Amino acid sequence: MKHSIAPVGAEHFDRLADLWEASVRATHDFLPEGYIDRLKPLVREQYLGFVQLRAWHDAQGQIQGFAGVHDGKLEMLFVEPACRGQGIGKALLAQVIEELSVREVDVNEQNPQAAGFYLKHGFAQVGRSEVDGQGDPYPLLHLKLER
Repeated sequence: MKHSIAPVGAEHFDRLADLWEASVRATHDFLPEGYIDRLKPLVREQYLGFVQLRAWHDAQGQIQGFAGVHDGKLEMLFVEPACRGQGIGKALLAQVIEELSVREVDVNEQNPQAAGFYLKHGFAQVGRSEVDGQGDPYPLLHLKLER
């Protein structure tokens, strides 16, 4: 069996929260330690249940990446650090654009790799906020898909 992308639910929240934490630690080096620790329970208990989830499963059925979408906005896209650069994020993004009509995403300004990823895949910056979704001083770039 090769990889697959499929909807997942609450039975996978523990794995998704762990994957989220590993990915954030690998890519969001501007965040202080306590911030990630403070956010993880919110991700596990609130945010994952708020979005439509699609997970990338490898040939062994292990989740190696996931995307969460709400109302046409990509709220989260995270890939297992050891699996970065293998096309998982690209495949997930293409899937949610097609299946869940994703047209926008916010990305941390201090995460240029992520911003570059979305810009390369057809998104354009349409705005900027000084603070993140928690009101903390981590500026967000607002991106929209150009079609």
